[in-house]
Amino acid sequence: MPPNPNELHFPSGFLWGAATAAHQIEGNNVNSDWWAREHAPGTTLPEVSGDACDSYHRYGEEIRLLADLGFDTYRFSIEWARIEPERGFVSRAAIEHYRRMVAACHEAGLTPMVTLHHFSNPRWFADLGGWQSPDAVDLFARFTEAALPIVADGVDWVCTINEPNGVAGAIGGANLNLPNHVYALPDPQVSQTLVQAHRRSRAVLSAIPTIKSGWAIATQAFQPEPGCEEVAHTYGHPREDFFLEAARGDDFIGVQAYTRTIIGPDGPKPPREGVERTQMGWEYYPPAVGDGIRNAWKLTDGVPVFVTENGIGTADDTRRIAYTAGALTAVHQAMADGIDVRGYLHWSALDNYEWGSGYRPTFGLIAVDRETFVRTPKPSAHWLGQVAKTGRLTTDA
Repeated sequence: MPPNPNELHFPSGFLWGAATAAHQIEGNNVNSDWWAREHAPGTTLPEVSGDACDSYHRYGEEIRLLADLGFDTYRFSIEWARIEPERGFVSRAAIEHYRRMVAACHEAGLTPMVTLHHFSNPRWFADLGGWQSPDAVDLFARFTEAALPIVADGVDWVCTINEPNGVAGAIGGANLNLPNHVYALPDPQVSQTLVQAHRRSRAVLSAIPTIKSGWAIATQAFQPEPGCEEVAHTYGHPREDFFLEAARGDDFIGVQAYTRTIIGPDGPKPPREGVERTQMGWEYYPPAVGDGIRNAWKLTDGVPVFVTENGIGTADDTRRIAYTAGALTAVHQAMADGIDVRGYLHWSALDNYEWGSGYRPTFGLIAVDRETFVRTPKPSAHWLGQVAKTGRLTTDA
């Protein structure tokens, strides 16, 4: 039988999965700065995370679902505020909780990817000034040391810091969900601190030679209008390129892509009139992940790429399937052009708490009942799981 010209084949060993973040799904993360911010008088956040998806207790359910659907990888974060709820006190119970999560992944046949820091901090760290504290690098290195028992046994992939370009841009309480997924101008001192923290964390992790470590960058697909190339470089370098360049020599670079950003003479422009938008107000633009992969590959001088997040906030699951098919087509094209892409992790495994947007946007492959916490895979979960099982994507081209 001749090969199907509309079928794209991904190599064996390519990892397929979904991602989550602790604060967004665990619930009752009461010792974190985000919990404090949600409950602060006059907060600008639309709602509190509350019980979230109750994943602190129900993590086994999503792990089993992902495995049953056909995925082989699960990226989740461990919560610093649970592991070190007060400065210098490390909770053995929290360490064991996350060790059980790793074990549950292995029992289900999933490869765990563990993220050490995904936006939220312990309150005590925030009170010290957070990433502006002169002790921030040492404190994060010490947290990495405390977390070693979690990743020491069978965790091959560790992401130190999620979207440091977002962390640096959010200093001062800026919204993490800005239009176009474009982050505010990072504080340059905080950017440097994050790079140092990342490198110290990697040095700690290197005590376990099987671990491959890196960090995950929000790639924003800056596309200059004619004549605006220099504007795009000036705007984009501190928001993306700086953090990619800092990953040279890492074991992998995580790419997190959602939409593109058109750069005009005055900087980023809103999505054009009439284009389809997601629940976040971002332009529906599946090829963004291809732009992110190519920029990461170029600026890291060929560090292996892992798509650690990619997805769409939508109530129409048929658009999630279409978006993901378009994104995977861009991933495949990048690989066909010789870029070393190791895997694709969808954001998100679950409908969850989306930081500055609350529970309104739904990014999940799996719906979660807000009252009962019952998990229900969507058609997109079954569709993507089948792609993962077969390594084949049928396109409309």
